[in-house]
Amino acid sequence: MTQRVAIIGAGPSGLAQLRAFQSAQSKGADIPELVCFEKQSDWGGQWNYTWRTGLDENGEPVPSSMYRYLWSNGPKEALEFADYSFDEHFGKPIASYPPREVLWDYIKGRVEKADVRKYIRFNSPVRHIEYNKADDNFTVSVHDHNNDTVYEEVFDFVVVASGHFSTPFVPEYPGFESFGGRILHAHDFRDALEFKDKDILVVGSSYSAEDIGSQCYKYGARSITSCYRSAPMGYKWPANWEEKPAMTHVEGNTVFFSDGSSKQVDAIILCTGYLHSFPFLPEELRLKTNNRLWPLGLYKGVVWEENTKLFYLGMQDQWYSFNMFDAQAWYTRDVIMGRIPLPSKAEMEAHSAQWRENELKLETDKENYEFQGAYIQDLIDDTDYPSFDIPAVNETFLIWKKHKKQDIMTFRDYSFPSVMTGTPSPAHHTPWLYALDDSLEAYLNDEPKPEEIKRAAGE
Repeated sequence: MTQRVAIIGAGPSGLAQLRAFQSAQSKGADIPELVCFEKQSDWGGQWNYTWRTGLDENGEPVPSSMYRYLWSNGPKEALEFADYSFDEHFGKPIASYPPREVLWDYIKGRVEKADVRKYIRFNSPVRHIEYNKADDNFTVSVHDHNNDTVYEEVFDFVVVASGHFSTPFVPEYPGFESFGGRILHAHDFRDALEFKDKDILVVGSSYSAEDIGSQCYKYGARSITSCYRSAPMGYKWPANWEEKPAMTHVEGNTVFFSDGSSKQVDAIILCTGYLHSFPFLPEELRLKTNNRLWPLGLYKGVVWEENTKLFYLGMQDQWYSFNMFDAQAWYTRDVIMGRIPLPSKAEMEAHSAQWRENELKLETDKENYEFQGAYIQDLIDDTDYPSFDIPAVNETFLIWKKHKKQDIMTFRDYSFPSVMTGTPSPAHHTPWLYALDDSLEAYLNDEPKPEEIKRAAGE
């Protein structure tokens, strides 16, 4: 009897899993029956942009945190698929920091070529998964919004690829209930033009705080104030951007900080992170972790040690992304297909404990991304995923960090050679700060628009 695999989510991780199985099939292997459940009406996960916030057209919580003017905040050369290059997809070299629409097109290109859309059931959120101990399989309950029916199917394996950037962590501060402006989490941020000519407070000091603040600066916010809990971001900010220590409370439209200073603002954007949330899983199957490089309970970062027929993809804090999901998906595929035997539970736990111990010793960004690179290499060594030059990617990360320290508003204007093909990336035709049209067409065009030329010239 053919075994069945349920894949939860058709974002980058779920699509990587489908591509991994298709790759094996293309080389002559018999693969299990695959069913991927996706709650949205199209694939791409976070990269499938929607204007919606709160609830979608089916009354489901909107999973995507993507905003309209997002550009990659790291070089595309660090996330390139080892089996499908940017050059292959676009037919020419492109610059190193693409906007969201360009990256979505790239993600789609590989899975369209692999013809895996046929495995996906859209508008189909998973409601519950139950492990059947007697039969050693899972019952998956799904709500098909296309027909408004709830049904159950049985699977031998489950791959949770639903991500961990969809359920926002929303803290509360004294005075929020009477704040006269708008309070929102980064998850619901969509368009920086909403904050044009406004004074905004960005709460947080990680990537979303840095990038959402930069977006608001680019599109005309009057002032940006960001506040941090433990350490400032410490970049060379524009004149109308200042960093403050932790917010203590709010009175009316005035925000107070722990150094005794205050600032009147029109909006507060909470860039306070996300929760690992799996409401469709029972307690014994549910991963519990914060956002870190090595969550415990997952052998090789993917196999649920309490039940090795359950897998999680992409649950780590991410320096690497798309190619890490690939390495995880190929490894998961080979465990499911019996190509990789698993050690005893005690051995798996000891392995995970050692990686966690090593993680706890990390102090610098360089040590963090080298740790994750070593993890990816460890997975690749066990599979037929095309190996790539991980030290070269690490060097790309190192240079990227230096560029950001030099000027947070110009780091996207640099270019890198592809680690996969060696092809140098050209400079984009317009500096990021002046490129207001982030469409696929505008980005791939070889010439800037006249209005962007004028903006760059200060006219």
